[in-house]
Parts: sequence; structure tokens; C-alpha cells
Amino acid sequence: MENSPGDVTRLLFELKNGNRAAEGLLIPLVYEELRRIAYARLRAESRNHSLQPTALVHEAYLRLTQLREMDWQSRAHFYAISATVMRRVLVDHARSAKALKRGEGAVNITLKDELLPTAEREPEILALDEALDKLARLDERQSKIVELRFFAGMNEEETGQILGVSARTVKRDWRVAKAWLYAELNR
Repeated sequence: MENSPGDVTRLLFELKNGNRAAEGLLIPLVYEELRRIAYARLRAESRNHSLQPTALVHEAYLRLTQLREMDWQSRAHFYAISATVMRRVLVDHARSAKALKRGEGAVNITLKDELLPTAEREPEILALDEALDKLARLDERQSKIVELRFFAGMNEEETGQILGVSARTVKRDWRVAKAWLYAELNR
């Protein structure tokens, strides 16, 4: 099967209509793109981030499969939801690491220093998540643009296609959202 946007959209439609076999055909079509998104997102994290792109894709995919009632509209819609799910995975991972730092559920294990994950960026991820939630209350589209550009690594044209706006609108809103987030995160 050739990997085209129409194939993904068709399989999502079949999956929505109860064809469980469609899932087996869908996975190979979307896996590499999800992995590319995860890799791009984790590249912005600290070098020693304990979550790898493959693990992020697998966790996101597990969460996506739990969305049984999702009304998939298109390939673009699938990737937009995937970006949101990846954001949630990263935020949950950061919260978990933060909780472990405070000793929650601590177990004494001796590890070599080079095996310990560093969590330098977890506070930044949590702060960004809170700021994005705040931005969503002010301007939902700008929040979605940040999510798609930052978490999914999509360009202006792809983001515009998903949101149904022009690339020029995405560029303008992206600029405004970045400025707002910068001010919010540096308060």
C-alpha cells in the first residue's frame, strides 16, 4: 500500500466504522511520521532526557487507541491529536519526574551516575504546559498553533491545513503566541 494522505484518511474512517483490521494497516503508515514528530520534539529537550522517541511514540499511540469514540476527520486531524497526546505524555513524564524528586514512591536503588536521567527541563515543560493552558483560554487557535509547531514540528503550511487557515495567519498567530508565551514564562 502506498503511503498517501488519502490512505491514512481512508483507514481512519474504516477504523471509526468498526473495521479493526484497519488498525493493522494504519500503524505502518503513521509510525514513521509519529516517530519523526517525537524525535523533533525530544531534540529540543535535554540531551539526557530519559524518554526516547520510540517510547514517546509508543506511549502516545497507546493513549490514541484509547480514544475509541474519536471522530477522525482526516490524516491532518490525526496528527494534530497526536501532537496534543505527545504533549500530554511529556507533561505527565515531567510531573512524574518532579514527584520522584520530592521522594514520592522512593525506593532505594544503587545506580551508576551515568545511568541516572537528568531532568533539567521538566520545570520548563510544566511551566510551558500551564502557559499554553492559559493561552488556550485567551485564544484557542494560537494555543493550537504553538502545539502543532512546537510539539509536532509542523511547518506553517501543515499547521494552516490542519486548522483551516492560511499559512500567513499561522505565521502571524505564531509570532503573537511566541511573544505572549515569552512574556508569560518570564514573569
